Amino acid sequence: MLGNLKPFEILLILLVVVLLFGAKKLPDMARSLGKSARILKSEAKAMKNDDPTPPAPSGTAAQEQAPARTIQAAPGDTASARPVEDRTTTTG
Repeated sequence: MLGNLKPFEILLILLVVVLLFGAKKLPDMARSLGKSARILKSEAKAMKNDDPTPPAPSGTAAQEQAPARTIQAAPGDTASARPVEDRTTTTG
């Protein structure tokens, strides 16, 4: 459907965008859109390159040496942070 747009229709869409947002805000919007696209691309690349962490060795000594993990309700909110217990059970 997007390939069926005629030059007049594209010009009309661009005119409406300029009228809605103003010519001064369009460069800022394009800049922030580009920045967001770069961030999204780098995050997707980082997620693809992340190696899964190796499983923890079984045994109580390894569990005792592991540092305590915390969950935070919101970034920077340390008042509601609480330790998390690892509930992994080993059969053996």
